[in-house]
Amino acid sequence: MKDSTGAQEPPAPRPPAAAVARADYTGAVYGSLLAASVVVGTDPQEPFPRLQLVLLLLGTGVVFWAAHVFARLFGERIVEGALTGRIVRQDFVAEWPIVKAAVPPALAVALSPLLGLGPEGTLWLALCVAIAGQVGWATLAALRAGVTGRLALMAGTANLLIGLLIVLLKVTLH
Repeated sequence: MKDSTGAQEPPAPRPPAAAVARADYTGAVYGSLLAASVVVGTDPQEPFPRLQLVLLLLGTGVVFWAAHVFARLFGERIVEGALTGRIVRQDFVAEWPIVKAAVPPALAVALSPLLGLGPEGTLWLALCVAIAGQVGWATLAALRAGVTGRLALMAGTANLLIGLLIVLLKVTLH
């Protein structure tokens, strides 16, 4: 915008990120992709204790959550200045969706006996649940960001294609 002298005015300052009411779905999309990768890496021919896979899914989510928090704190935040308890808590919360995204596939594994699924069927169910989460979170993120339906569809489709690449990896490896 130009002022009365015709000079360009600087843009209005943006509010701090904490003041903007928004949700970041990056961790949820990433966590769903991570859970799908854990499922793909599980060999259905090995002895198949469901509890072990549930713990592996949840444990991997927790480990990657901690790694992301550490990376953010010591790779990004520390150069901005002193770390405060508020900033550390904020980053712990911001990265928590990585763990939450592992819960639906873990529940699918835990509940698979009720559906009469064996090891192979259980892994496919968990993989489909993880990919559905990935697509759902990406689409929701796009919609919440205010993009058009077409762009939201593109975000979901792109994540579905990534999920299908994971399926291709599973089929190729097993």
